[in-house]
Amino acid sequence: MTEHPSSAPAGKPTSYSRVTLSRIMTAVDVNLYGTVHGGVLMKFVDDVAGASAARHSGGTAVTAAIDEIVFSEAVRVGDLVHAHAQVNWTGQTSMEVGVRVVAERWDSAEDEPVRVATAYLVFVGVDLGGAPRPVRPVLPETPEDERRYREAEIRRAHRLARRRAIQAHRAG
Repeated sequence: MTEHPSSAPAGKPTSYSRVTLSRIMTAVDVNLYGTVHGGVLMKFVDDVAGASAARHSGGTAVTAAIDEIVFSEAVRVGDLVHAHAQVNWTGQTSMEVGVRVVAERWDSAEDEPVRVATAYLVFVGVDLGGAPRPVRPVLPETPEDERRYREAEIRRAHRLARRRAIQAHRAG
């Protein structure tokens, strides 16, 4: 398991942060192509990720970045959509939340849900004044949780390297 500094708040297992939100998509959610607008799904992803981050951190957490979102299948009106989120990784004040979105097709409800999107978001725990605050470590429980933790560290390293490269380029 990953070690965290002893000054950090007591950790919580990955399962503590798991949240699922569900909703039926309606005609107000569609784009010009007649499928659910990507922005509707993005807000749904942000909502479930925010709930997971707040639960894990024990207080307010705000979206700092959407690291990646991939839409793999169209969502249609009438589909029952479930967004599953969990904290994959924690730093001192930030955390990565992974989200998996699946749809139960309204016209084939007995079939297995279809994966329609995946996303990785970065949240920062904030205090009442809006300043970053320490967040408790996440404690991976399963080999899958450990894999997610390691992959989150890779995504973080890439984000930081990209930021440094852009800053160096701008500096001339």
